[in-house]
Amino acid sequence: MHLLVVEDEIKTGDYLRQGLTEAGFVVTLARCGLDGHHLAMTESFDLMILDVMLPDIDGWRIIKSLRDAGQTTPVLFLTARDSVDDRVKGLELGADDYLVKPFAYPELLARVRTLLRRGAAPVQSELLKVADLVLDLPRRRASRAGRKLALSHKEFCLLELLVRRQGEVLPRSLIASQVWDMNFDSDTNVIDVAIRRLRAKLDDDFEPKLIHTIRGMGYKLEVDEEHDPQ
Repeated sequence: MHLLVVEDEIKTGDYLRQGLTEAGFVVTLARCGLDGHHLAMTESFDLMILDVMLPDIDGWRIIKSLRDAGQTTPVLFLTARDSVDDRVKGLELGADDYLVKPFAYPELLARVRTLLRRGAAPVQSELLKVADLVLDLPRRRASRAGRKLALSHKEFCLLELLVRRQGEVLPRSLIASQVWDMNFDSDTNVIDVAIRRLRAKLDDDFEPKLIHTIRGMGYKLEVDEEHDPQ
């Protein structure tokens, strides 16, 4: 499941990203309203955790814009505004739930899981596909051109992240936090080794190559034969 967290408070945002990642979710964190709005409008998410009081564009305007555009992604408002009027306003604008700060993380996690079980958003496919690559999410299996790929748990998580963010250049720091739940150490090559092993299983015997190195920036998964896969 892919979650979008829009939170400008650095500590709160990092806390949510770490906790939700540990709970098994893929988490994208936006630290301002405009970035969050752009991501919500251009990418697919299973749920959005949205702060109301943001420095550039507030959560009220974001959810109104999303709902006016036909977006049905479940939205959990997270805010220090705890008046009844604020809660009613959020729900009337299309929020699915409302949690007041300070909050207990177990309660937030329970609310997230409840919203996801409700199926408030259109049912997402249990299969992710890129070219002849297929990821079976419930069974945690991957295949290419009909051939099963023998992936470890971490390799599957890494591949799922790359597929969900198809076409995006993912820096090593993001991969480290999302897949390994660690701060990136420039002196370690764990990310490069993991990519190399995944590429050997995913690309060595197949065309087109899917994993590409963007030198000095990171990695991306894309159907593009022009990039050097080395």
